[in-house]
Amino acid sequence: VYRVKGRPKTDAYKIFKDHGANIARIRLWHTPDWTPYSTLKDVKRSIKRAKDAGLQVLLDFHYSDDWADGEKQVIPAAWAGLDSVEAQSTALYDYTYAVLKELHEAGLLPEMVQVGNETNGEIMRANTKIPNHPINWARNGALFNAGIKAVRDMASASDKKIGVMLHIAQPENVEPWFEAATQAGVTDYDFIGISYYRKWSSETFEGLGKTINRMHHQYDAEIILVETAYPWTNESMDTLPNLLGPDTLIPEYPATIEGQTSYLTDLSQLVIANGGVGVIYWEPAWVSSDCKTRWGTGSSWENATFFDFSPERNLLPSIDFMTHDYSYPVPLSFELQAPASFTASQVILKGDFIGQGVAIVLKKRDGVFRFETTVMPEQKINYQIFLNAASARGIIDDTTLDANGYVMAVTGTQRTHFSHVLMAE
Repeated sequence: VYRVKGRPKTDAYKIFKDHGANIARIRLWHTPDWTPYSTLKDVKRSIKRAKDAGLQVLLDFHYSDDWADGEKQVIPAAWAGLDSVEAQSTALYDYTYAVLKELHEAGLLPEMVQVGNETNGEIMRANTKIPNHPINWARNGALFNAGIKAVRDMASASDKKIGVMLHIAQPENVEPWFEAATQAGVTDYDFIGISYYRKWSSETFEGLGKTINRMHHQYDAEIILVETAYPWTNESMDTLPNLLGPDTLIPEYPATIEGQTSYLTDLSQLVIANGGVGVIYWEPAWVSSDCKTRWGTGSSWENATFFDFSPERNLLPSIDFMTHDYSYPVPLSFELQAPASFTASQVILKGDFIGQGVAIVLKKRDGVFRFETTVMPEQKINYQIFLNAASARGIIDDTTLDANGYVMAVTGTQRTHFSHVLMAE
């Protein structure tokens, strides 16, 4: 039983919905023999509770019988004897499709599906004892595409839209992974999910924001911070050590209710400002109790939930990060007009607002090159227009060019539109 201002509430899903949540992320293991939780039976119960509360659902396929994360991706025991990529891909496809079909028939189809959880390493590995095992992308790509195809096929069969998410732990791992995935032919997804825990990440807030911004501009997918958490205390209610202890703290955010609240609001604003579309908290309701796990009795996460240590388990104000009054980006568009004397079929746009080192190739359509994005209002930006990688000059006739060929400008508060006439090559 959880409480809001002392009043008992038996359904945590409803509490979160009432405080601004619109999606529940639910984990699925294949055939766990060590717990009754996160089985398909349990997941169906959880999805029903989420949907009854008015929440959408993100179903997280781990493709394992146990926790799959950034350090381990263990193949389900039922598939361990499959020794070919083709057989493993077929098993993954059939399983994913069958699960979604069963959920659809029960009226529980999720709105979004994760094909794998924190898949930094190669998924469904039999031998997990080799440290830093290089990814076999021919195999990895085939397995991911099998899972994605199963989701797409069920969406088609059910005539329902189901978003596909791929998920990597810690922002420093995101860009190299998606670059390799693209080269391996894994391209059909709608969302990029990122985990961010400062304890396990080498990136600061600033680095996370830059990663989100670059990914937002380089890939045709929306970015969601799909896992994060922060402690509101360093105390504990049980004998299990807190997984997020003092070693997870950022100096600006102490382990207090105010610190947890500031962390979440500042982090959410960072995600929004850099083009991300969501933040999902893990795990807000894992309070200490008499529940026994293989690690002991209680919770190793109770100091990072949204409920206090009082006997009433009262809701903390940090949950209100979901309804905070955030500042949102405004549309920014470029229109580069190409007269008849300009014969090039493409130009290159670079700018500090799309990430360092990111270049957007613009194609000509009806004599015009166009580009649209979003930028925070009243932001100072610098951009360049190239004909090719070697030249940023002589393309636009603009007196605002600085010595390095940059245009300096400030975005508006509603919408900003920049227009240039391209010169002859």
